[in-house]
Amino acid sequence: MSTVRGEQVVTEICCTTIHTLSRQNGSEKQLRYMEKDGRFPVVFRRTPREWTPYLMDIFTTLVEIRWRVMLLIFSLSNIFSWLFFGLIYWLIAYVHGDADSVDNEPCMHNVRGFTGAFMFSMETQTTIGYGFRGMTEKCMVAIVVFTVQDLFSCFLDTIVIGIVAAKMASARKRAQTVGFSSCAVVNLRDGVLCLSWRLGDFRCNHILEGVARAQLVHYVKQPQGSIVMSCQDLEIHNRDIVLATPTTIIHKLEPGSPLYCLAPGNLLRGNFELLVSFTYTGDSTGMLHQTRASYTAADIRWGQRFQDMLKVDKKHYKVDYALFNETTWVPVPLLSAQEYDSMRCPAEGSQFHCPCLPSVKINGQTCQVNIDITEEVMQQTYL
Repeated sequence: MSTVRGEQVVTEICCTTIHTLSRQNGSEKQLRYMEKDGRFPVVFRRTPREWTPYLMDIFTTLVEIRWRVMLLIFSLSNIFSWLFFGLIYWLIAYVHGDADSVDNEPCMHNVRGFTGAFMFSMETQTTIGYGFRGMTEKCMVAIVVFTVQDLFSCFLDTIVIGIVAAKMASARKRAQTVGFSSCAVVNLRDGVLCLSWRLGDFRCNHILEGVARAQLVHYVKQPQGSIVMSCQDLEIHNRDIVLATPTTIIHKLEPGSPLYCLAPGNLLRGNFELLVSFTYTGDSTGMLHQTRASYTAADIRWGQRFQDMLKVDKKHYKVDYALFNETTWVPVPLLSAQEYDSMRCPAEGSQFHCPCLPSVKINGQTCQVNIDITEEVMQQTYL
């Protein structure tokens, strides 16, 4: 209830979405098992041989690190190599006596001190041209070091170019252009309560085929502070998807589903998380990609459906991605699928006739539930 210019305006809250209701004050915020962007907030402690896996597969380690760290390693590796070989050239010049006598024919022209040796090393490794510095035939040791530095330069450039190419074509970058909706919805489809969420490709070079999966994770916190977790796969209708246009992934709340007993009131205290993924092959690179997301109980909207975003004109199918996460209300009973199936009666004509109207208590308020839903409404909620 609010007051505007002295007039009282009564706001009806009977249809307020259950997922927006807050928890009790003082309750601990639930930690996600997987973030919305697919990252897992998991930290390893006291792992055996902690750094061995990273050093044994150094290429993968360099591909997975951040760009700024990789560029820092690349810059330091070049600078240290210039200093290392420059020091060797300076020692050769010092032993040969190039710094003492200008009349003596040197091993390297115009390399009389460490600064000249460093410049000679950098010009050799980067192949930018010596100018007035160059190698002579008097010192075999200097020629050997010169050859080793050239080989090292080719090897270092090959590694850096490979890592940069691998990072630019990383599967994570393509996965960011394929996304799931920010919420999941529960509505009726052909008289069956279904949990559904959206999947879309935001690029023009569409994915032709992929496989969708969903897994329900339950976790219970023990008195000692440990967590007991259990995972169970969800059966998805049409698991193989051709993602030319955004599609809705459907899980029917039928007997055998771990969410068969899920009721709207359980969304306030749900201790589960729905992990969804879409694995596909990129049509441009042929690489395998995977997009992941998660939905907690607070992300599930009961009694809503996604708005239509696909239209047809004379030449094209038009997709409005501004409606990708938008939902609208539809009449859905505030019952679990198990309670809804037990309350349903044999259909007569186009309506369900039941002897009573059950009630459900939500946030301390008792709401009457109407499960007389016509066939017209069922067709409306079907996407």
